[in-house]
Amino acid sequence: MKKIKIGNISISQNGPLFFIADIAANHDGDINRAYKLIELAKESGAHAAKFQNFQADKIVSKSGFESLNRKMSHQASWKKSVYETYKDASIPFDWTKKLKKKCDEVGLEYFTSPYDFESVDKVEPFVSVYKIGSGDITWLDIIEYIAKKKKPVIISTGASSIEDVKRAMNTLKKHVNDIILLQCNTNYTASAENFKYINLNVLKSFKQEYPDIILGLSDHTSSHSTVLGAIALGATVFEKHFTDDNNRDGPDHKFAMNPKTWREMIDRANELFLALRNDGLKIVEENEKESVILQRRAIRAKFDLKAGSILDYNDFDFLRPIPEGGLPPYKAPEIIGKKIMKDIKKGELISLNDFI
Repeated sequence: MKKIKIGNISISQNGPLFFIADIAANHDGDINRAYKLIELAKESGAHAAKFQNFQADKIVSKSGFESLNRKMSHQASWKKSVYETYKDASIPFDWTKKLKKKCDEVGLEYFTSPYDFESVDKVEPFVSVYKIGSGDITWLDIIEYIAKKKKPVIISTGASSIEDVKRAMNTLKKHVNDIILLQCNTNYTASAENFKYINLNVLKSFKQEYPDIILGLSDHTSSHSTVLGAIALGATVFEKHFTDDNNRDGPDHKFAMNPKTWREMIDRANELFLALRNDGLKIVEENEKESVILQRRAIRAKFDLKAGSILDYNDFDFLRPIPEGGLPPYKAPEIIGKKIMKDIKKGELISLNDFI
């Protein structure tokens, strides 16, 4: 069974569940807000806090977006230009050490998605795992550059085809074995309509194509039903955006989970994960062994029976409980016609020791 260690947590296809709070741009340019969100993520049950390291002029083309002549999808609601929004959301490099320290203080794993080569090198001393965002799944140079760092890699697959996934995975696998593959639907509009595009069954395809890879879900819906479905399909790693206020201005607040919804997600996810842990064999479970005694019926004497009596079906009552030595009702045909060797009072068990 493949295991990947992220910080002090060892994860596998069999769990434990690993939840990544993607703080992304929800710090709103204020490191103290970033600290607060780290604390809230920990209190809400997250295992890791993830940030994004990009520089506006290395991730978006100012003129390129201006030439589109309109803002599309989630960007349509942005008040500033795409370039300015990315510029405002970028994290100064000197934050990295501070964010890592804060995560260490509260007990969260710190990592980030670096979106250019310089950012990869800048964060390298502070991360135990890298995240590659969906938008870079076709940029093989950065994928290979990150893979060559020889640290575990989490890669999202939003807005991509299986050919895109295979191309990226082939690049990763040349250099690193510890890969976590996330199904993802990249749409940040928070529309309820997005649920019909989540396509969780892609996890089945991933499992067939990469049977030894740990699977997960990067999700941008506003609830946790997708997480529950992904758990049922074998995913153990989950990334969702995290904020303390969905009404704040900013590109990532609207669809993010808040402390209340995050805690609800964690609790329900862990319940489902526990419910799915067994191997599927139908058995009397450990917590049912006393229920077997209390809830099942035993063959009991319907009347006072004298020693030497020949048992007839009409001599039987089928009543709870059935302690050790009791006979279940389906055994009745096997003891009809047998002679009992001792008196049995009304209501007492009839057992195999009662016969000659």
